Amino acid sequence: MPEVACPPGPISWPIVGQLPAFRKDPLAFLEGLTAKYGDLVFVRFGNQNVYFLNDPKLIEQVLVTENQNFTKSRVLQRARIFLGDGLLTVEGQNHLRQRRLVQPAFHRERLMGYATDMVAIGDRFRDGWQHGAQVDIDKEMMRLTLAIVGKTLFSADVESEARDVGEAMETLLGMFKFVMLPFSNILEKLPLPVMKRFRKAQASLDNIIYGLIRQRRAEGRDHGDLLSMLLDARDEEGDGSGMTDKQVRDEALTLFIAGHETTANALAWTWYLLSLHPDVESRMHQEIDQALDGRLPEFNDLPTLSYVEHVVAESMRLYPPAWVIGRQAREQFTLRDYNVPAKSIVLMSPYVTQRSKEFWPDPLTFNPERWAAANDRPKFAYFPFGGGPRLCIGERFAWMESVLMITAIAQKWRLRLVPGHIVEPKPLITLRPKNGIKMRVEAR
Repeated sequence: MPEVACPPGPISWPIVGQLPAFRKDPLAFLEGLTAKYGDLVFVRFGNQNVYFLNDPKLIEQVLVTENQNFTKSRVLQRARIFLGDGLLTVEGQNHLRQRRLVQPAFHRERLMGYATDMVAIGDRFRDGWQHGAQVDIDKEMMRLTLAIVGKTLFSADVESEARDVGEAMETLLGMFKFVMLPFSNILEKLPLPVMKRFRKAQASLDNIIYGLIRQRRAEGRDHGDLLSMLLDARDEEGDGSGMTDKQVRDEALTLFIAGHETTANALAWTWYLLSLHPDVESRMHQEIDQALDGRLPEFNDLPTLSYVEHVVAESMRLYPPAWVIGRQAREQFTLRDYNVPAKSIVLMSPYVTQRSKEFWPDPLTFNPERWAAANDRPKFAYFPFGGGPRLCIGERFAWMESVLMITAIAQKWRLRLVPGHIVEPKPLITLRPKNGIKMRVEAR
């Protein structure tokens, strides 16, 4: 029988536990737990029991084998205040129903159409740069992916509203630390400045999404995009009903944010790593030039751009946009020889696991070559998109977008980190660069 004792872990302070240390530097804190206590660690955040896993077998147990015993963690549960009941936040049968309704938007035929739109946007985007210009590549990639998600998922030109959306996104992501505070569900009801900024940001995004919904309902025709599909979707396995405007808004906003924010971060970190490794960049350019001979990439070119894909995979290994994944246990369960009480939180970090020397030789080195070689590492030594039934629904969309955009831009430009500019990761809901990534544009 499993023992009742807890796994090893740090001594916690009264009342707050280790929450202040985690909030101060989450990445260093989690890496330190593994370095000192191993791949199964017990820690307290306030009055909450937390189990941090760095063993791929245990990660698979939580995300796949016993997934029905877990709900999303407190952060995403609290994210309902701005995401509503979208795919990221709903649970159980509601999640299965909504995933069925949304899944057709990411079938191969749809992806082929999205690829055409992506490349057209990327072509216009790359023509907007000038040789020698200095750019904040993280902001530029946000602008690019905003245009892409607006067009491919909503057939809309939201790039013209990029500044408002960007500011709203900054505010919403800045809520990450706030929602981690004890009693934040009470604090949010108070007229605090942070809540006033949040409500303004929420209204800005809602105006865009609800505006698109009203426009489509009035037109009454299918635009062939995700929004049209959500408006027309019927629950054939249920009562045949469609979605209310609120339900459509929640799904649309969830995909709008997820499809914009995470891919932009992945692209920004990739350009940063390429600038530090010109040998990798040179090989990538060689593959692109040989595969395309100067023409723009297409959906059918993806199999010939394997090294570009390896570059993106290696970038997401070192800087995964979703740097931590949390689950809360519905019922008591076991991890190895330990009983884990119901309502405990389980944390898993792609950032930490994907940098583990146990699974990755020379783990801190940016080496896309490792993806071409055979390996016997466990499946969940790499999980930037999560896993199990809640695997990111847009994974194929994100891979395609990343490879096509890196390819299209790299055909015309090299990007070099501005000398003296310090780049550090900033873990919010996604892994952003703390001070941005300032780069100089150089024509090839």
